[in-house]
Amino acid sequence: MLIYRLDTTGAGETDRPAPEKLVSGDPVFTTWNLEERDGLYCGIWRSTPGRWRISYDEWEYCRILSGVSHIHGQDGSCMTVKTGDSFVLRPGFAGEWDVEETTVKEYVIRV
Repeated sequence: MLIYRLDTTGAGETDRPAPEKLVSGDPVFTTWNLEERDGLYCGIWRSTPGRWRISYDEWEYCRILSGVSHIHGQDGSCMTVKTGDSFVLRPGFAGEWDVEETTVKEYVIRV
């Protein structure tokens, strides 16, 4: 099939931040990776509340479907993202992701 609907049918894959990256809480991630080819990834990701350190080597476009999160940069910046917001994380970004309310996002990653 050459056309796919982005949805969360099926179990998805669950994970947690690596212990050395965890800052607070006990966030659980669920990922429905629907496309993976030639360095391109696309799907839906959900996280329960918590905070962990992040660093990006890849480019990622995100659209928040539900929830509220705060993305803190190492430079002291903070961007709050909520339902309906879209944004890009570029290679080299580092900081912390803080999920205030369970957050669901669509993503497209280019490695």
